[in-house]
Amino acid sequence: MLAMNVFAQTDTLYGDFSQIVIHEQRLGIPFKQSSRSIDIVTEEVIKASSANNVAELLNDVAGVDVRQRGPHGVQSDVGIRGGNFDQTLILINGIKLADPQTGHHNMNIPVAIEDIERIEVLKGPAARIYGINGFSGAINIVTKKPSENEISIGVHTGDYQLLDTRLGISNTIGSFGQSASYSRNASNGYKYNTDYEIEHYTYQGSLGSNGNQLNLLASHSSRKFGANGFYASPDFMDQYEETHTSFVALDYSKLIGGWYISPKVSYRRNKDDYKFQRESPSPFDNVHVSEVLNTEIQARSSNKVGIFQVGVEYNIMNLESNNLGMRERNTATINAEQRFFFFDEKLDITPGVSYSYFSDLDAKVFPGLDIGYAVNNNLKIFGNAGYTYRVPTYTDLYYEDRANVGNEDLQPEEALSMEVGAKYIKSNFNAQIALFSRQGNDLIDWTKPDSTSKWQPINIGDITTNGLEMSAQWRFHAAGKYGLSAVGINYTLLDADQSDVDAFLSRYTLEHVKHQLSARVAYHVGDIHHNLQFRYVDRVNLDNYTVVDSKLYYDTKSVRVSLNINNLFDKIYRETNLVELPGRWVSIGADIKIGY
Repeated sequence: MLAMNVFAQTDTLYGDFSQIVIHEQRLGIPFKQSSRSIDIVTEEVIKASSANNVAELLNDVAGVDVRQRGPHGVQSDVGIRGGNFDQTLILINGIKLADPQTGHHNMNIPVAIEDIERIEVLKGPAARIYGINGFSGAINIVTKKPSENEISIGVHTGDYQLLDTRLGISNTIGSFGQSASYSRNASNGYKYNTDYEIEHYTYQGSLGSNGNQLNLLASHSSRKFGANGFYASPDFMDQYEETHTSFVALDYSKLIGGWYISPKVSYRRNKDDYKFQRESPSPFDNVHVSEVLNTEIQARSSNKVGIFQVGVEYNIMNLESNNLGMRERNTATINAEQRFFFFDEKLDITPGVSYSYFSDLDAKVFPGLDIGYAVNNNLKIFGNAGYTYRVPTYTDLYYEDRANVGNEDLQPEEALSMEVGAKYIKSNFNAQIALFSRQGNDLIDWTKPDSTSKWQPINIGDITTNGLEMSAQWRFHAAGKYGLSAVGINYTLLDADQSDVDAFLSRYTLEHVKHQLSARVAYHVGDIHHNLQFRYVDRVNLDNYTVVDSKLYYDTKSVRVSLNINNLFDKIYRETNLVELPGRWVSIGADIKIGY
């Protein structure tokens, strides 16, 4: 007999933060006890949002700067606290998705938004935990584990001949669960040569319980899109690109003699096929294939003074490219942390260190320290400091065309990051505030000395970035016939001292946000729910803009029908200096879940 499953109710729109354990930190610390700035995008927020991809979901996180060239996740760059896309580390279930070719591919996330349980954003230095390239922070995407016997179907359509289709199935038998899903999102584009097609294929399997569990994730995504003016100049209207990303990860966790052991192995392959002229070959066409094999084992154990964690990791990175050549880099990393508790666990002090070896660069050591004090059961104050590091990508080092030339003499970027802050958490309310500073040395940016020269990456000098972040989220019980479901607000202020920078024109680093304010309000009338999202951005070198998104949906026990309006007031705006993003975009659709 078929039975319909119930969608999550809106009284948990933002989830209970006090109960969430952060997968992104290898000590396994609950969100409430962490002594760092961390934001969580919960599954309930994902369902209520009008976003249909990870980049748009991150738009409302304090300190996170999303710069899109194409809509709906076609191509986007994500920075944290004034950092750029090469300085942000992306992970799935705690496993790195680093690409040696370029950080432009970091957001080629090989899973669809429907397969995501939550997103964890760790801000500040992540090198102590993950080694290289967690320069300004890390974003960890936690996928849903199979837990139901159900079939899910979704169809959405809208402006510009948008068609978004989704199909998924999950099954559990005892301690074994598995799920498979397929999604396709395509549009003819909002202007000439901005059509796109995005596909995701995902399989997940899970065997055992939390104390002894084996997980498999296998996924593939492809993006095919017209890249009108995406690169070099808005005048180049006929560019085209395809990316194909495959990812396989196997992880195991087991409790052995008081030690929680977690070995992992993963493989990621990304193919980037770029055409300067969509319909005809050009000497500027590029094909890059990058492969990354990652193996690691992490272990943690409680002791008389707190929790100890240690891990080792080895990576093999290969690149084959008609422009960048044949490249290989091997890295090995050892990391360790000890969390000490004092005064009935009100005070925690966590020193840690990571050592990284590179086959083609000097070895580096990343020390760091976290300190937190629980004033009471709800309020915690904290501070942390750490060194961080980012190695040049192969595009930085070797890329060349008629408008760009790489630089083999680049030095890695380094920084010392510090923050102090406080967090207040109850089951229906949480708020955070943080003051932070990052003293960056030998920062890399694509620059040119005059308007007629080629773009070239150089170590532009030192930049100290100071900032303030504030966020607050309220959740309300939504069992009544009408009323508020949730209210949230986030604000970021950034100030970068660029007095030591040697650059006439900058492509990335000097485009940071000065002010960013986002807010959301969700309310319901019976089974009708409405989620409004507001975003104001004031960037250093572009016009400021305000964008409002709306999602109106009717939710029963088995069916959700939704009306999405992105850019409700048809604002003309840009998130990079090249591409004007689409105006109002309306879509409507339905999602059904059928239990069996």
